[in-house]
Amino acid sequence: IDADGTILTNAHVVEGSSEVLVTLHDGQQLVGRVENYDSLSDVAIVKIKGGKSLQAAKLGKSSDLRVGEWIIAYGSPGELKDTVTVGIVSALLRQSSELGLGARRMSYIQTDAAINQGNSGGPLINLDGEVVGISTMKAAYLDGISFAIPIDLAMDMVRQMRKYGYVRRPHLGMKIATISPMVLAELRSSIPGFPPELKSGVIITDVSPNSPASKAGLQGGDVIQEINGSAIVEA
Repeated sequence: IDADGTILTNAHVVEGSSEVLVTLHDGQQLVGRVENYDSLSDVAIVKIKGGKSLQAAKLGKSSDLRVGEWIIAYGSPGELKDTVTVGIVSALLRQSSELGLGARRMSYIQTDAAINQGNSGGPLINLDGEVVGISTMKAAYLDGISFAIPIDLAMDMVRQMRKYGYVRRPHLGMKIATISPMVLAELRSSIPGFPPELKSGVIITDVSPNSPASKAGLQGGDVIQEINGSAIVEA
């Protein structure tokens, strides 16, 4: 991502290693130091030792992507070097919770470009030759469904790791649930004097001790109906 030899890849590619062997496009092999990585987001930074005047990839903006746009995945699946596959952007902001990876709190670019073992950490490129994502995984039991980390998000991870040494994540320390018709009926039957005008929102089901939510005075049973004038109707 720069002429000094900074490389972006997946954390699961380099995790547990302090150094890796980097092969450039011309076959030249250089030692790369694993500068830092974040397992939760699966983003890693590798710095080529003695790297200088290298050709850097042109970075685009994943926020400019549109569903249906053509993209290219580049990698070495099955050790087949310099393999290119093409596809379209199938979905944007696919949430990790939809993939059974809720703890990651990530969003992904979904594509039908073939991504297999060996593509991990490789670039997802738009038709202008700009890197818009980092290929990271595929759906295990479905064809034509693969995922990439948006480059905007990946670069934010890089900035945080270099500034703080880790990725900072917001934490409220509370659990909430949508007030569905079933939940609403239960609340009205179990809580005397429950406000009859309250018909929607989210209810706080648990607050962790000494958490930001606790310090702000929030308690279990509180109902949130709006934030900054915007209605909150689901968790």
